[in-house]
Amino acid sequence: MTIRRIGGRIGAEIEGVDLSRPIDETLARELNGALVEHKVLIFRGQDLDDEAHLRFASAFGPLTTAHPTVPSVDGQANILPVQGGEGARANSWHTDVTFVLRPPKATTLRSLVIPPYGGDTLFASTAAAYADLPEHLRLLADRLWAVHTNDHDYAEHPQFRNEEVEEYHKVFVSQRYRTVHPVVRIHPESGTPNLFIGGFASSFLGLSRTESRDVLRLLQAYVTRPENTLRHHWAVGDVVVFDNRATQHYAADDYGDLPRKLHRVTIAGDVPVGADGGKSHVLEGGDAAHYTPQAAS
Repeated sequence: MTIRRIGGRIGAEIEGVDLSRPIDETLARELNGALVEHKVLIFRGQDLDDEAHLRFASAFGPLTTAHPTVPSVDGQANILPVQGGEGARANSWHTDVTFVLRPPKATTLRSLVIPPYGGDTLFASTAAAYADLPEHLRLLADRLWAVHTNDHDYAEHPQFRNEEVEEYHKVFVSQRYRTVHPVVRIHPESGTPNLFIGGFASSFLGLSRTESRDVLRLLQAYVTRPENTLRHHWAVGDVVVFDNRATQHYAADDYGDLPRKLHRVTIAGDVPVGADGGKSHVLEGGDAAHYTPQAAS
Protein backbone atom coordinates (compact mmCIF):
# COMPACT_ATOMS: atom_id res chain seq x y z
CA MET A 1 0.00 0.00 0.00
CA THR A 2 1.24 3.46 -0.94
CA ILE A 3 -0.16 6.60 0.67
CA ARG A 4 0.21 9.77 -1.41
CA ARG A 5 -0.83 13.05 0.18
CA ILE A 6 -2.87 15.21 -2.16
CA GLY A 7 -3.75 18.16 0.08
CA GLY A 8 -1.69 20.29 2.40
CA ARG A 9 -3.99 19.70 5.37
CA ILE A 10 -6.45 17.04 4.25
CA GLY A 11 -6.60 14.09 1.87
CA ALA A 12 -4.52 11.18 0.58
CA GLU A 13 -4.76 8.82 -2.37
CA ILE A 14 -4.24 5.15 -1.59
CA GLU A 15 -2.53 3.04 -4.24
CA GLY A 16 -1.80 -0.68 -4.42
CA VAL A 17 -4.97 -1.88 -2.67
CA ASP A 18 -7.68 -3.90 -4.45
CA LEU A 19 -10.84 -3.28 -2.45
CA SER A 20 -12.68 -6.12 -4.18
CA ARG A 21 -10.55 -8.58 -2.20
CA PRO A 22 -10.99 -9.34 1.52
CA ILE A 23 -9.16 -6.96 3.87
CA ASP A 24 -7.23 -8.62 6.68
CA GLU A 25 -6.83 -7.18 10.17
CA THR A 26 -3.39 -5.71 9.49
CA LEU A 27 -4.52 -3.83 6.41
CA ALA A 28 -7.68 -2.70 8.20
CA ARG A 29 -5.58 -1.17 10.99
CA GLU A 30 -3.33 0.56 8.45
CA LEU A 31 -6.30 1.99 6.56
CA ASN A 32 -7.95 3.18 9.75
CA GLY A 33 -4.73 4.85 10.84
CA ALA A 34 -4.45 6.55 7.46
CA LEU A 35 -8.04 7.71 7.75
CA VAL A 36 -7.46 9.27 11.16
CA GLU A 37 -4.30 11.01 9.93
CA HIS A 38 -5.47 12.23 6.50
CA LYS A 39 -9.25 12.39 7.09
CA VAL A 40 -10.12 11.63 3.45
CA LEU A 41 -8.85 8.56 1.56
CA ILE A 42 -9.33 8.18 -2.20
CA PHE A 43 -9.09 4.86 -4.04
CA ARG A 44 -9.09 5.04 -7.84
CA GLY A 45 -10.07 2.41 -10.40
CA GLN A 46 -11.90 0.02 -8.09
CA ASP A 47 -14.35 -2.59 -9.40
CA LEU A 48 -16.85 -3.21 -6.59
CA ASP A 49 -20.40 -4.45 -6.36
CA ASP A 50 -22.64 -3.73 -3.37
CA GLU A 51 -21.45 -6.78 -1.42
CA ALA A 52 -17.78 -5.87 -1.87
CA HIS A 53 -18.56 -2.29 -0.89
CA LEU A 54 -20.21 -3.47 2.34
CA ARG A 55 -17.28 -5.80 3.09
CA PHE A 56 -14.78 -2.97 2.60
CA ALA A 57 -16.73 -0.51 4.76
CA SER A 58 -16.97 -3.13 7.51
CA ALA A 59 -13.17 -3.06 7.82
CA PHE A 60 -13.59 0.26 9.65
CA GLY A 61 -16.18 -1.04 12.12
CA PRO A 62 -19.87 -2.01 12.45
CA LEU A 63 -22.17 -0.46 9.86
CA THR A 64 -25.20 1.72 10.35
CA THR A 65 -28.36 1.18 8.36
CA ALA A 66 -28.65 3.45 5.32
CA HIS A 67 -30.20 6.46 7.06
CA PRO A 68 -32.46 7.23 10.03
CA THR A 69 -35.34 8.35 7.75
CA VAL A 70 -34.43 8.01 4.05
CA PRO A 71 -35.03 4.59 2.38
CA SER A 72 -32.10 2.38 1.42
CA VAL A 73 -31.26 0.75 -1.89
CA ASP A 74 -33.76 -2.05 -2.53
CA GLY A 75 -32.61 -5.20 -0.77
CA GLN A 76 -29.60 -3.49 0.84
CA ALA A 77 -30.46 -2.12 4.26
CA ASN A 78 -27.03 -0.54 4.77
CA ILE A 79 -26.69 1.29 1.44
CA LEU A 80 -28.07 4.76 0.75
CA PRO A 81 -28.53 5.83 -2.90
CA VAL A 82 -27.08 9.27 -3.62
CA GLN A 83 -28.56 10.43 -6.89
CA GLY A 84 -28.71 13.87 -8.44
CA GLY A 85 -32.22 14.73 -9.50
CA GLU A 86 -33.89 12.59 -6.85
CA GLY A 87 -34.79 14.78 -3.90
CA ALA A 88 -32.56 17.56 -2.64
CA ARG A 89 -28.91 17.74 -3.58
CA ALA A 90 -26.53 18.05 -0.65
CA ASN A 91 -24.95 21.31 -1.80
CA SER A 92 -24.39 22.70 1.67
CA TRP A 93 -21.47 22.12 4.01
CA HIS A 94 -22.37 19.41 6.50
CA THR A 95 -21.19 16.43 8.50
CA ASP A 96 -23.32 13.32 7.98
CA VAL A 97 -26.26 12.64 10.30
CA THR A 98 -25.13 14.85 13.18
CA PHE A 99 -28.74 15.17 14.33
CA VAL A 100 -28.60 11.77 16.11
CA LEU A 101 -26.80 10.94 19.35
CA ARG A 102 -24.18 8.75 17.66
CA PRO A 103 -23.26 10.27 14.27
CA PRO A 104 -21.32 7.97 11.91
CA LYS A 105 -17.64 7.40 12.49
CA ALA A 106 -16.94 7.49 8.77
CA THR A 107 -18.65 7.53 5.38
CA THR A 108 -17.75 5.55 2.26
CA LEU A 109 -18.88 6.62 -1.21
CA ARG A 110 -18.66 4.52 -4.40
CA SER A 111 -19.21 6.13 -7.79
CA LEU A 112 -21.50 4.37 -10.27
CA VAL A 113 -22.56 7.09 -12.74
CA ILE A 114 -20.61 10.33 -13.09
CA PRO A 115 -21.46 13.33 -15.30
CA PRO A 116 -18.90 14.37 -17.95
CA TYR A 117 -18.39 17.63 -16.05
CA GLY A 118 -19.24 18.96 -12.61
CA GLY A 119 -20.50 16.98 -9.64
CA ASP A 120 -17.31 17.25 -7.57
CA THR A 121 -17.34 16.73 -3.81
CA LEU A 122 -15.47 19.14 -1.55
CA PHE A 123 -14.11 18.14 1.86
CA ALA A 124 -12.93 20.33 4.74
CA SER A 125 -10.82 19.57 7.80
CA THR A 126 -12.57 20.60 11.00
CA ALA A 127 -9.37 19.91 12.97
CA ALA A 128 -7.45 22.44 10.87
CA ALA A 129 -10.34 24.86 11.32
CA TYR A 130 -10.10 24.65 15.11
CA ALA A 131 -6.32 25.02 14.98
CA ASP A 132 -6.75 28.21 12.91
CA LEU A 133 -8.99 29.90 15.49
CA PRO A 134 -7.53 32.82 17.45
CA GLU A 135 -7.23 32.07 21.14
CA HIS A 136 -10.31 34.09 22.16
CA LEU A 137 -12.49 32.29 19.60
CA ARG A 138 -11.16 28.94 20.79
CA LEU A 139 -12.17 29.79 24.35
CA LEU A 140 -15.66 30.66 23.12
CA ALA A 141 -15.99 27.54 20.95
CA ASP A 142 -14.76 25.29 23.77
CA ARG A 143 -17.74 26.33 25.88
CA LEU A 144 -20.48 26.23 23.26
CA TRP A 145 -23.02 23.45 22.69
CA ALA A 146 -25.09 23.30 19.51
CA VAL A 147 -28.52 21.89 18.72
CA HIS A 148 -28.44 19.73 15.57
CA THR A 149 -31.67 18.80 13.79
CA ASN A 150 -32.76 17.02 10.62
CA ASP A 151 -35.48 19.65 10.20
CA HIS A 152 -33.01 21.29 7.86
CA ASP A 153 -33.91 23.08 4.64
CA TYR A 154 -31.86 21.71 1.74
CA ALA A 155 -33.47 24.31 -0.56
CA GLU A 156 -32.94 27.51 1.39
CA HIS A 157 -33.43 29.67 -1.69
CA PRO A 158 -36.99 29.82 -3.12
CA GLN A 159 -35.79 29.49 -6.73
CA PHE A 160 -34.50 25.98 -5.97
CA ARG A 161 -37.68 24.75 -4.33
CA ASN A 162 -39.86 22.35 -6.32
CA GLU A 163 -42.28 19.50 -5.74
CA GLU A 164 -39.49 16.92 -5.72
CA VAL A 165 -37.57 18.82 -3.03
CA GLU A 166 -40.74 19.20 -0.95
CA GLU A 167 -41.43 15.46 -1.10
CA TYR A 168 -37.85 14.61 -0.16
CA HIS A 169 -38.02 16.98 2.80
CA LYS A 170 -41.18 15.27 4.06
CA VAL A 171 -39.36 11.92 4.07
CA PHE A 172 -36.23 13.42 5.62
CA VAL A 173 -38.17 14.84 8.60
CA SER A 174 -40.72 12.01 8.90
CA GLN A 175 -39.11 11.41 12.30
CA ARG A 176 -37.75 14.59 13.83
CA TYR A 177 -34.43 14.50 15.66
CA ARG A 178 -32.86 17.17 17.84
CA THR A 179 -29.57 16.47 19.61
CA VAL A 180 -27.15 18.67 21.53
CA HIS A 181 -23.46 18.23 20.62
CA PRO A 182 -20.31 20.02 21.78
CA VAL A 183 -19.11 22.62 19.25
CA VAL A 184 -15.57 21.40 19.93
CA ARG A 185 -15.49 17.62 19.68
CA ILE A 186 -12.44 15.69 20.84
CA HIS A 187 -11.59 13.01 18.30
CA PRO A 188 -11.86 9.65 20.10
CA GLU A 189 -8.78 8.16 18.40
CA SER A 190 -6.38 11.05 17.83
CA GLY A 191 -7.42 13.26 20.77
CA THR A 192 -7.49 16.24 18.38
CA PRO A 193 -10.12 18.96 18.89
CA ASN A 194 -12.47 19.61 15.94
CA LEU A 195 -15.18 22.16 15.17
CA PHE A 196 -18.31 20.00 15.15
CA ILE A 197 -20.93 22.15 13.43
CA GLY A 198 -22.09 22.07 9.79
CA GLY A 199 -25.47 22.33 8.10
CA PHE A 200 -27.51 20.45 10.69
CA ALA A 201 -26.37 22.75 13.52
CA SER A 202 -29.26 25.18 14.02
CA SER A 203 -28.50 27.12 17.19
CA PHE A 204 -26.36 27.34 20.31
CA LEU A 205 -27.58 26.73 23.83
CA GLY A 206 -27.82 30.03 25.69
CA LEU A 207 -27.76 32.20 22.55
CA SER A 208 -30.61 33.69 20.54
CA ARG A 209 -31.28 32.63 16.95
CA THR A 210 -29.68 35.81 15.65
CA GLU A 211 -26.62 35.40 17.86
CA SER A 212 -26.39 31.71 16.93
CA ARG A 213 -26.55 32.49 13.23
CA ASP A 214 -23.78 35.07 13.48
CA VAL A 215 -21.47 32.86 15.55
CA LEU A 216 -22.13 29.87 13.27
CA ARG A 217 -21.16 31.96 10.25
CA LEU A 218 -18.00 33.07 11.98
CA LEU A 219 -16.88 29.56 12.95
CA GLN A 220 -17.97 27.98 9.67
CA ALA A 221 -15.79 30.44 7.74
CA TYR A 222 -12.74 28.84 9.34
CA VAL A 223 -13.88 25.34 8.29
CA THR A 224 -14.20 26.28 4.61
CA ARG A 225 -11.02 28.31 4.24
CA PRO A 226 -9.35 27.12 0.98
CA GLU A 227 -6.30 25.95 2.94
CA ASN A 228 -8.49 23.50 4.85
CA THR A 229 -10.30 22.00 1.86
CA LEU A 230 -9.88 19.33 -0.80
CA ARG A 231 -11.91 19.04 -4.03
CA HIS A 232 -12.41 15.57 -5.50
CA HIS A 233 -13.24 15.19 -9.19
CA TRP A 234 -15.05 11.86 -9.53
CA ALA A 235 -14.46 9.09 -12.05
CA VAL A 236 -16.40 5.85 -12.31
CA GLY A 237 -14.74 3.29 -10.02
CA ASP A 238 -13.65 5.79 -7.37
CA VAL A 239 -14.17 4.92 -3.72
CA VAL A 240 -13.79 7.67 -1.14
CA VAL A 241 -13.74 7.28 2.64
CA PHE A 242 -13.88 10.26 4.98
CA ASP A 243 -13.69 10.61 8.75
CA ASN A 244 -17.06 12.02 9.73
CA ARG A 245 -15.66 13.06 13.13
CA ALA A 246 -13.11 15.43 11.58
CA THR A 247 -14.58 16.68 8.30
CA GLN A 248 -17.41 18.45 6.55
CA HIS A 249 -18.29 17.96 2.89
CA TYR A 250 -20.24 19.62 0.09
CA ALA A 251 -21.55 18.14 -3.18
CA ALA A 252 -21.27 20.77 -5.91
CA ASP A 253 -24.57 21.18 -7.78
CA ASP A 254 -23.13 22.26 -11.13
CA TYR A 255 -24.10 19.46 -13.52
CA GLY A 256 -27.66 20.42 -14.44
CA ASP A 257 -29.93 17.47 -15.18
CA LEU A 258 -27.09 15.09 -16.05
CA PRO A 259 -27.14 11.73 -14.20
CA ARG A 260 -24.95 11.27 -11.14
CA LYS A 261 -25.20 8.22 -8.88
CA LEU A 262 -23.19 7.11 -5.87
CA HIS A 263 -23.78 4.51 -3.18
CA ARG A 264 -23.10 5.47 0.42
CA VAL A 265 -22.31 3.18 3.36
CA THR A 266 -21.61 4.62 6.81
CA ILE A 267 -19.72 3.18 9.75
CA ALA A 268 -21.32 3.44 13.19
CA GLY A 269 -19.87 6.03 15.56
CA ASP A 270 -19.86 6.90 19.24
CA VAL A 271 -21.31 9.67 21.39
CA PRO A 272 -19.29 12.90 20.88
CA VAL A 273 -17.28 14.23 23.81
CA GLY A 274 -16.53 17.90 24.29
CA ALA A 275 -13.46 19.80 25.45
CA ASP A 276 -14.77 19.76 29.04
CA GLY A 277 -15.46 16.00 28.97
CA GLY A 278 -19.23 16.45 28.61
CA LYS A 279 -21.16 14.18 26.26
CA SER A 280 -23.90 14.83 23.72
CA HIS A 281 -27.53 14.31 24.71
CA VAL A 282 -30.89 13.92 22.96
CA LEU A 283 -33.62 16.55 23.00
CA GLU A 284 -36.05 14.84 20.62
CA GLY A 285 -36.27 11.65 18.58
CA GLY A 286 -34.70 9.08 20.88
CA ASP A 287 -31.43 7.21 20.41
CA ALA A 288 -32.07 6.09 16.77
CA ALA A 289 -31.43 2.45 17.68
CA HIS A 290 -32.76 1.32 14.28
CA TYR A 291 -29.91 3.29 12.67
CA THR A 292 -26.95 2.83 14.99
CA PRO A 293 -26.31 -0.71 16.30
CA GLN A 294 -24.43 0.55 19.39
CA ALA A 295 -27.59 2.26 20.58
CA ALA A 296 -29.40 -1.09 20.75
CA SER A 297 -26.64 -2.86 22.66
